[in-house]
Amino acid sequence: MLIKDMVPSVHFYDQDFVDMYDRTWVWIDEYWVQGTKENGFSGSYLSYPGKETFNQFHECMVALFLVYSNQTYSPFPIIDYFYSKQEESGAIRSDYSIEDGSVQVTAENPEGVCPPLFAYIEHGFYHKIGNKKRLKEIVPILELHFDWLKDNFLRENGLYSVPVEACMLGNVSRESMYYPVDFNAQLAVNALYLSAIGDILNDKELSFRYKRLYFSLKTRINSLMWDPDDFFYYDLDVKEKRTKRKHIGAYWTLLAEIPNEERADGFIAHLSDPKMFGTENPFPTIPVSDADFSENGNGYRGGVVPFNTYMVVKGLEQYNQFEFARECAIRHLYFILDTLHPEGEETGDVWEAYLPGKEGPSICKDIPNFPKRRFIPMLGLITITLMIEDIIGLVISLPRKTVDWTMTSLEAMGIEGLSLKRNKITILSNKQARGWEIRLESEKLYYFTIEILAEKKKKTLPIPSGKCSMLIDKL
Repeated sequence: MLIKDMVPSVHFYDQDFVDMYDRTWVWIDEYWVQGTKENGFSGSYLSYPGKETFNQFHECMVALFLVYSNQTYSPFPIIDYFYSKQEESGAIRSDYSIEDGSVQVTAENPEGVCPPLFAYIEHGFYHKIGNKKRLKEIVPILELHFDWLKDNFLRENGLYSVPVEACMLGNVSRESMYYPVDFNAQLAVNALYLSAIGDILNDKELSFRYKRLYFSLKTRINSLMWDPDDFFYYDLDVKEKRTKRKHIGAYWTLLAEIPNEERADGFIAHLSDPKMFGTENPFPTIPVSDADFSENGNGYRGGVVPFNTYMVVKGLEQYNQFEFARECAIRHLYFILDTLHPEGEETGDVWEAYLPGKEGPSICKDIPNFPKRRFIPMLGLITITLMIEDIIGLVISLPRKTVDWTMTSLEAMGIEGLSLKRNKITILSNKQARGWEIRLESEKLYYFTIEILAEKKKKTLPIPSGKCSMLIDKL
């Protein structure tokens, strides 16, 4: 059976995007391997060239696109692997050996702490695959993990201090940093989604406890890290002074819904400013105006890292910046495509980081094995997740039985054979003689919301089982 028949297929007016989406699934299939008795991984997982550890941060990325595999490649075992490694203290380390499952830590990050994304991932699982029982079972693990972070990294001022390596910003220099803005905002995201999981489980106490934690972090990030003159959130040094070093990690505050509307405007404006983060290939790790910025990427010092682009796009959505977010996702995907198919004699590939101004990978002599070739955790986030959620514009919630489709303008695109539990759905827009039409096919009833931003149209309709179509002009 072809992989194409096992995962949803996408339709888009630029066939190169569709080919890239298809090719990503082919690579996933090629690199899909079975766990071993030695590493203690029951089930299969996604490998890639040169993989040496199960890295918590990378595997969370993988989970964000495997949710779209119609359960052909389950995202659960890899996340459960980390849960199975939880220590009595609540610790879950960043890396475990692929050989024997042992903890791998470095002198720079002796506790193996890394961005806490589990609650964000599990909330996504619930909406895409819908399993309330799973949420009930994992809450104690997530709470214990949060407690471990508090016990080890929370300081008296209510902010967290972790080593720079824990922030996953590569070789970006942050020497005076003591309180990282990105890690604190990631913790706020974690608390926000733990609170949301409490709401789903109707556990008011859980919901309230993490909402309170969230607001306490939000207040401190806003009062200490925000710079009103620069419209920016900064890391703090040990004396709580702002370090004035801008980096893309500050934009985790958008995903955590930390800035108010007024602050968000100035903060988001930096993303389209060509002197800041508004490069042709959107969102280098540090701004163009930084003395360390390199046109050749120099690792992450000018490199565009797909995960950061994903994070910023998702943050922009929280502030109703859908059109800008989509445009950036499309631009970034073009750079991935141009690097895979360069003009001329050389053969291309896909990489962990890209150049900010022209096609090609970010290069760096000082980081061993950089950039990682065919590093699928980064790639799939763009070519599958952003392709479905932003470039096509579909947001799906299985428990709510809803599909929301946001289009900037009318274009021929859609998805076919997407599994919503035991219900396969197809949604396609096409131009017919009678005007623009959306064709829908489904095995069970669900609720469909279409919003076309250019035409200021928004409508929610119940979609019955079977086939049906609607004319946009009639909405």
